[in-house]
Parts: sequence; structure tokens; C-alpha cells
Amino acid sequence: MANEAAARARSIAALSEAGLSPDTAFLRRLDAHFPALFAEFAAVYDGHPAFDDELAAAMVAAARAHAERPPEMRALDMRREAEPAWFQSNAMLGGVAYVDRYAGSLEGIRQQIPYFRELGLTYLHLMPLFRCPAENSDGGYAVSSYREVDARLGTMAELKDLATALREAGISLVIDFIFNHTSNEHDWARRALAGERDYEDFYWIFPDRTMPDRFEEITREIFPDDHAGSFVQLPDGRWIWSTFYHFQWDLNYSNPAVFRAMAGEMLFLANQGIEFLRMDAVAFIWKRLGTTCESLPEAHRLIRAFNAVCRIAAPALLFKSEAIVHPDEVVSYIDPAECPISYNPLLMALSWEALATRDARLLQQAVDRRQRIAPGCAWVNYVRSHDDIGWTFADEDAAELGIDGFAHRRFLNAFYVNRFPGSFARGLSFQDNPKTGDCRIAGTTASLAGVEAKDPGGVERVLLLYSIALSAGGVPLLYLGDEVGQLNDYGFRDRPAEAGDSRWVHRPHRPDALYAERGDPETNAGRIFAGLKRLIAVRKNAPALAGGAIHGFWTGNDRVLGYLRPEAGGLLVLANLDDDPQTVAAARFEALPHAVVDLVSGDGVGLREDLVLPPHGFVWLDLSAELA
Repeated sequence: MANEAAARARSIAALSEAGLSPDTAFLRRLDAHFPALFAEFAAVYDGHPAFDDELAAAMVAAARAHAERPPEMRALDMRREAEPAWFQSNAMLGGVAYVDRYAGSLEGIRQQIPYFRELGLTYLHLMPLFRCPAENSDGGYAVSSYREVDARLGTMAELKDLATALREAGISLVIDFIFNHTSNEHDWARRALAGERDYEDFYWIFPDRTMPDRFEEITREIFPDDHAGSFVQLPDGRWIWSTFYHFQWDLNYSNPAVFRAMAGEMLFLANQGIEFLRMDAVAFIWKRLGTTCESLPEAHRLIRAFNAVCRIAAPALLFKSEAIVHPDEVVSYIDPAECPISYNPLLMALSWEALATRDARLLQQAVDRRQRIAPGCAWVNYVRSHDDIGWTFADEDAAELGIDGFAHRRFLNAFYVNRFPGSFARGLSFQDNPKTGDCRIAGTTASLAGVEAKDPGGVERVLLLYSIALSAGGVPLLYLGDEVGQLNDYGFRDRPAEAGDSRWVHRPHRPDALYAERGDPETNAGRIFAGLKRLIAVRKNAPALAGGAIHGFWTGNDRVLGYLRPEAGGLLVLANLDDDPQTVAAARFEALPHAVVDLVSGDGVGLREDLVLPPHGFVWLDLSAELA
């Protein structure tokens, strides 16, 4: 059995052998975090013949990365350690975009910094920007190198310069770390295909169908339009694990050399000025025969081990989890020692569900019971992403409300692709699986909310959705283009590299014409932009919207969502999901002040009489001071 003291001594010796003399900051952090690293590493790899060598090699990589860390990043490390909850500020606002689609290149993104400051961004997530296959690359998620920027976008030097410019503007740079797989063009993959044994062990490769068939008895198909099951055949007849597209080959984390190699890639990126890594597909990284191979305990242990390595070498770097799975599993990844921030897929999906049904009950239930997370952590609340909308609510939750989960998902899919009478939505289906009835939804916020259909409530629905994301607790995230009502781009069907993936419908190029209209209140772009700017400004001046605590507030009206933000005297959010005015009875406010201010409108609101919300209307009621 591995011994922590002996492992630490071997690691220190390995540093010396590598000619490294760590400074006091590194050694202090090593003392603080090596026990956690060792515990997680040993829980996964104890007994592996390479245990000692690979753990020591990981520490050499950490020490070398720390020695090469730029002075400004070392200073940031110190600030982040002194203020670990910095991202809980009510001033936080995230934005996300594709580099090429939004600005053409990294230099183009740099030129947008004045606009980002106008909007109020403090966090910018740039979608996959590393070298990848030239044609279909799953939007860049088939990464061919973690150390080379796609030449069509710029260079690594430009990325580092951009990170510096953003940081100087008060904006943290976020990028995707494709954690589960590489493309089949990565150097590791090419060497594995060429028969190099060390790199064959970086992937799950089998000589025939015996083991793939056994795994596939339980694993689910993720992209059935691309290939059946979890494996694809190589040109030489062997079979390799490919959870997603056939050109994305799953890494074999049961090999500790993969852990060491990926830790090195993370730390390289940290030294370019990256402050957050979005940990892509974290639920899939550990495989065990006889299981679904999703969200296994080892997946959590590996993320905690990677986190410990970063706490030692580059503590300003934080992880954001991307786990679009059962709500209980999503929450399991959120921990200061694992991923301190995480996407909030349930709040996103159920906000859309409530718009379609005009019924807030499932959403209210989620707020009541599924939003609490560990102290020191935060949700990332979003209305849409680059990906699809999957209906990730728990069937057992729905059953409590008399809702059949399977039938309800089929209704939602039909509604959002305009196959249900009276639908305001204009979306497309993604990965429709006739065998299971499963389907996900693609479309921009404005197109799904009714703006494209010219529904009279379309603009108000967009603002309602973002009012929830901006007030629900955590870091709000804006898909850039949404703030001016960007619509679907059906031209993807004419582009061969995109035609087979309907998600490209909601990945249009920057809508310059709409941005030019953002100051015109007579246009949809102007109405949405002004409304969002107002909400962002209010949020930044509302101390009650700092932190992540959120408590459900029962409104007594199934059409109206309610929740309390308890910080700084408290704030009550009410949101009408219906197309008609809705009333919250005065009796619901008996324990609250007699009269308060709605921060959004600036108006006084009496709470000793019924409160009527207009269609898709919402209020943020400041409970910290009672009006006379």
C-alpha cells in the first residue's frame, strides 16, 4: 500500500534530480495540498506499477510550471488565495462566444474589449480554440493539441496577450479543457494508431468486439446519428472507445501516465493566463465494466487530484464542471476541492419547460430543493449554451407533480421544434433517437422564445429568462448575441462541415446589423439590449445578489416562480411564466415589510395588497428597507 510520507519524499527527490529548486510559495502549497493529492491519486492508482514514478513526474511538472509562471500570474495566485470567494461577487457577469463567429480571430476578440466593458463582463468564455481537424471537429471539441491555437484564429502568443489584456480590463479568461478525449489527429492518437505501446495505453483499444460488446450492454449511445454504441473500428480492425463522435477517442485514465500528461497540459494553459478551465464531459472519464461508465467515483477523485496539482502550482486556476446528467450527479461535482463552479443545467432546462407549459411548478420544485450547493461554490446560470437543451429533470421529481417524465419530454421536444399547436418556438431537433424517443433542442434564445415567430411575448420571454439567470445565485452567463436578439442561422444546412449537426443553427456569426440597432428602442434588438443592461446594472448594485444562497418562496400561484436571496437584508424575486397577468395574494407577504422597492423598475410596491404581475413580468423586491 502506498505511503504518503514516502511518496512526498520521492517527489522532492525527483525535483532535485530534475534540477528544480522550488521557492517557499511552492513548498508551502505542497505542504498544504499534497495530502489531498496523494489521497485521491492513491485511491485511483494504488497498486499500479507506475504509481511512484507517475506521481513524482506530476510533481516535477507542477514545480516546473510554477518556476515558469509569469510574475503577474504569481501575483494573481496570491490575490485569489487571499480572497477565495471572489467569483461570488454580484458584479460577476459572464459572456461566451466562438472566436471565429463573433470576431474572426483572437485579435478581433481583443478589439471587442471596449464593448465587453460596456456590457459589464468580468468573465469571458471563448469556445474551443485549439488545433483540431480541418473539417468536422465537433465545434472544436475534437482537440488535436492543447498547446497550439487553431491557426485560423491566431497563435498561442496572441492568446497569452489576449488573456493579459482581458485581465487588465477586469475580465477573467475561460477556455474549454477537453478532458475526456482527443481527436484522432492528436499526436498521442497518431502514435497509438502507429502501434507505439505507450500511446496505445493512452486510449481504450481492443483487438476485437469481445470487450466492446460487454461494455455496450450498459453504456448509452450519445450520438446515435454518428455511430452505434460507444466504440468505432480503426482502419487496422481494432476497436477504440469513442463516446461522442467517431473522431473523438476517449482517454484511458486507468493509466496514470494519462493523468500526468493531462496535468501538464492544464498547467501549461494556466501559465498562458487562463483563469478558468471548463472541464468538458467530466462525467465520462472513468470506465468500469458492468456500469454506465458515467459519474463513477474515480471520476470525482481524478478531478480532485487535478485540482490539488493546480492548487500547488497555479492556484488562480479554477475548474468549472460540465456535467449534463441527473440533477443529483450534477451537484456531486460541485465542491471547492473539485469544481467550485458548475453549469446549472436544471435551472436552464426547467426555465424553458416553464415557458412552454406556462406552469412554474417543476421549476419552483427545483429552486426549492436542488439549488443548494457547498459553501464556497457557485452555479453558472445560463439561458442557453453552444450545446443543445436536454430535459434533465428527474422523473421522480416530475412524478410528485403528476407528470410522466417520458411523455413530458416528448411534449417539450414537439413544442420547441414547432410541432405542437400554438407553439411560439422555432427550434430544431438534435440527435433524435427513434429507438429511445430521446431528443434534444437546438436554437437561439430569441428563436426559441418567440422573437423569430413574431410572437408578441417574444422579447419579454427573453428578458424573463435572463432575469432568472441574473438573480438566481451564482455567476450569470450571457451567450453573446442574445443581448441583441440574435436569431437562428439556417444557412448551416448549406455548409457541408456543419450540415449534419443542427446545433450550428444557434451558432451564427456576430449579428453586426443587430448590434447597430442596440440603441434604438423601436427595434427588438434595442428593447432586449436596454432591458438586459438595466438588469445587469441593478444586479451590480444589489448586495443581496452576491453569493449563491437561494431559498424557494411559495407564491400560491402555479404560474409564478418565487425565491428569496437572503444576503444583505434580503431580496424577493417573483416571475410570471404565463402569457396572461397573474396575481400573488397579499397573504403570501404577511411576514415581509409593508412596502418595498422593486429594484428593476425603481417603483414602490405595497405588500399588504395583492400583487399583479403582467405577462412574463418579474420583480426584484428589496426587503432590506421598508418604505414609509
